[in-house]
Amino acid sequence: MTTKTALKIIFIISIAGLLFSGYLSYMEIFQNGCGDAIVKCSVGDEPVVSLGSLPACVYGFFMYLVIFVIGLLGLKGKKTAPEKTDNKPEEPVQPEQ
Repeated sequence: MTTKTALKIIFIISIAGLLFSGYLSYMEIFQNGCGDAIVKCSVGDEPVVSLGSLPACVYGFFMYLVIFVIGLLGLKGKKTAPEKTDNKPEEPVQPEQ
């Protein structure tokens, strides 16, 4: 697997993670919990996992965002041109007489 292929896979996984954690974060913060969400992320009024004052899905969102940015920078990075190589042998130089 080439580096570029690996970066593309990581980039796609980060997009999926952003969508999933973003959905859970939105439901938890702006819709007063995930009771009506497709995936349950809280029990009653309390989130299942809370780190500080924010639910864990918010931290997951920002972690996937970092991976997304790193993947994007890796894919958009400076492209190096392949070295030009000729398979022709060099012709010997004949000394002048």
